[in-house]
Amino acid sequence: MSMRKVSLGSQGAVVSRLGLGCMGMSEFYGQRNDEESAATILRALDLGINFLDTADMYGIGDNEELIGRTVKGRRDEVFLATKFGNVRKKDDPTYWQVSGKPEYVKSACDASLQRLGMDYIDLYYQHRVDPATPIEETVGAMADLVTAGKVKYLGLSEASAATIRRAHQVHPITALQTEYSLWERHVEDEIVPAIRELGIGFVPYSPLGRGFLTGSITSPADLSSSDSRSQRFPRFAEGAFDKNKTLVERVRTIAYRRGVKPGQLALAWVMAKGEDFVPIPGTKRRTYLEENAAAVDIHLSVEEVAELEAAVPQNEIAGERYAEANMKAIDTTR
Repeated sequence: MSMRKVSLGSQGAVVSRLGLGCMGMSEFYGQRNDEESAATILRALDLGINFLDTADMYGIGDNEELIGRTVKGRRDEVFLATKFGNVRKKDDPTYWQVSGKPEYVKSACDASLQRLGMDYIDLYYQHRVDPATPIEETVGAMADLVTAGKVKYLGLSEASAATIRRAHQVHPITALQTEYSLWERHVEDEIVPAIRELGIGFVPYSPLGRGFLTGSITSPADLSSSDSRSQRFPRFAEGAFDKNKTLVERVRTIAYRRGVKPGQLALAWVMAKGEDFVPIPGTKRRTYLEENAAAVDIHLSVEEVAELEAAVPQNEIAGERYAEANMKAIDTTR
């Protein structure tokens, strides 16, 4: 099997039709297993999935180190995306601040390159927009990294349409990474039209609703004490969970009728939105990676897309996508 490639944005980036989100390998979603995570990364490369997504905050640097040592010797097979902007501290894992200050942008990039053991980053995102720093200053510093040869392409994450337009005037933005799935479609009204107008690719993260849309999580009790989903994400909390589970059951019914798994159908729905949508489902297990990769071959008709959207109406979803503190970090600039 060799995953086909698509253009990401209009600046020359080419990536696999599906990427691999690596966050959960090092933090947030239960116990770590670096050996299986490394095997999953290598299996992704063998399948032709070259688009690996990480960030300096995942595991407070551990995830970048894991990827770096795993792909050593296979760098030319990898399109590596990482992010800066969420500042955390090893000696205080609860510490969290957002920074887009130019001097921080450059020091964060150097630190990521050192952890990755790489000479350059293919796609460098601002993870969260810093309201205290004009986006022009942040992107100006990111552009300097391109000039220095440390970064090839620039990206934003969870940025508003207005912020994206301002950033793109400073330096071409290749990709926007923002949450998008059957149960989170807020980008459709303003953000997607804006990035398509500007020739910016879209990288949906959590395209499986943080695993909820796979149907494999049947109750909050399925999540271990080291899994933060029930604490950080209100849709997994008691009360909201059962309401959202009803929506997933609808997806499951359609999937079984189609002869595929619910998660595969959810990924196929995202990819049906266009070649410029390149989802990055996360997993730390080879079995789920292969299951996700098979979704590329599922092609949905216009009628099937509409049926899925009707099965998961946005007004029936219970709970915000993040806890209140995290929602405050989402850029809503107009």
